[in-house]
Amino acid sequence: MPDVDEVDDFDEFYRGSRQRLLGYVYLLTGDLAEAQDAVQEAYIRAWQRWSRVRGYADPEAWVRVVAVRVAISRWRSLRSRARAYLRHGVLADTPAPGTETVEVVAALRRLPEEQRIAIALYYLLGLPVADVARETGAPVGTVKARLARGRAALAGLLTVTDLEEATDA
Repeated sequence: MPDVDEVDDFDEFYRGSRQRLLGYVYLLTGDLAEAQDAVQEAYIRAWQRWSRVRGYADPEAWVRVVAVRVAISRWRSLRSRARAYLRHGVLADTPAPGTETVEVVAALRRLPEEQRIAIALYYLLGLPVADVARETGAPVGTVKARLARGRAALAGLLTVTDLEEATDA
């Protein structure tokens, strides 16, 4: 944990340099939100290494270089995504969920959280019971019970109440 002097020193450094650094990165990026994100990330990294960075001859130069590198990294990422977009085109529109999906999700929301998690991990992600048990921190028998109770509850929540409607379909 940093001592009070380190905290005060960093606060003073931050207050004295933030506007200058933000203006600089904004001029480079042309996007205020991108500049703010890059500068924020640079100050976070500086704070994490403050015991070392504060001893540099020019800590602001270090933060400035980090902020520029963060901004460049984001540009490269955007450029890569744009190239992929040009290469592969627009992703096909994902169809809206059908009424059955909406009904299942609504029914799942009514289950206790432990049952809902077990059902999602087992049926949606296809994890074996042992993996569900490990991920949830519950014994295998408990996971099996949650799955059984969850299935029974879902069956009750998803039954068709109007039999005429079911036969007309």
